[in-house]
Amino acid sequence: MTNWLSEVFDAPKPIIAMLHLAALPGDPGYDSKAGISAVVDRAKGELEALQAGGVDAVMVSNEFSLPYLTKTEPITAISMARIIGELLPEFSVPYGVNVLWDGTASIDLAVATGAQFVREIFTGVYASDFGLWNTNVGEVARHRARVGAAEVKLFFNIVPESAQYLGGRDLKSIAETTVFATLPDAICVSGLTAGAPTDTQSLKIVKDAAGTVPVFVNTGVRAHNVSEQLSIADGAVVGTYFKKDGQFANRAVQPRVEELMSAVREFRSTLGASV
Repeated sequence: MTNWLSEVFDAPKPIIAMLHLAALPGDPGYDSKAGISAVVDRAKGELEALQAGGVDAVMVSNEFSLPYLTKTEPITAISMARIIGELLPEFSVPYGVNVLWDGTASIDLAVATGAQFVREIFTGVYASDFGLWNTNVGEVARHRARVGAAEVKLFFNIVPESAQYLGGRDLKSIAETTVFATLPDAICVSGLTAGAPTDTQSLKIVKDAAGTVPVFVNTGVRAHNVSEQLSIADGAVVGTYFKKDGQFANRAVQPRVEELMSAVREFRSTLGASV
């Protein structure tokens, strides 16, 4: 199952950088005076910083669409498609998309923009800051087939941020049944919020339970802990650390990207022939 990683990414233990779009039309924080062109300009600048800093892939998300919807309005994915369309000539690495928190919309956006992977909450029922959060992975899987997205890789986040699983089961059981019954392409393990550390023990529990399905650490990766995290995980998704001063609300800046990717390259040099 892990073979697909080498087909999509050019490096072992890939680092997927988050490209957080500014608030979009329809979002409470959208700057209608500056317009969507301002969102595009910011995204282009951050994409340049991420790629110049050496990341292995980029994932575009509507991270500033706070507070999130569990079923998004059409304007969100439509706006993201327009923005990504303008970014397409700039991509030099593989890219994915994430329409928070809507798995179906994420798959649709991937098909429309040629993205190779998506990340979302596809399974489980949760009590969240955004209300009761239900999913239907069977419906999503059938929608994926209908729209011709079989080659789009699905990253299942099984420890969602700002939410608690209502099933009353332990993490090992959740990981095992997710792999067996819902057929994820990869599993993501998160901390409490964006940028919050992911518990190493939780990461190890999921990795041990996931079999051949790749496991990614989804939040809280930093230059000082990336080696420890990648010694367990098959890759990492990084957003907040790449921002100026490591603050979620700021823009991604190249020096912080270079700092973390330097630590990643040092770790990879120890892998040798085992990769």
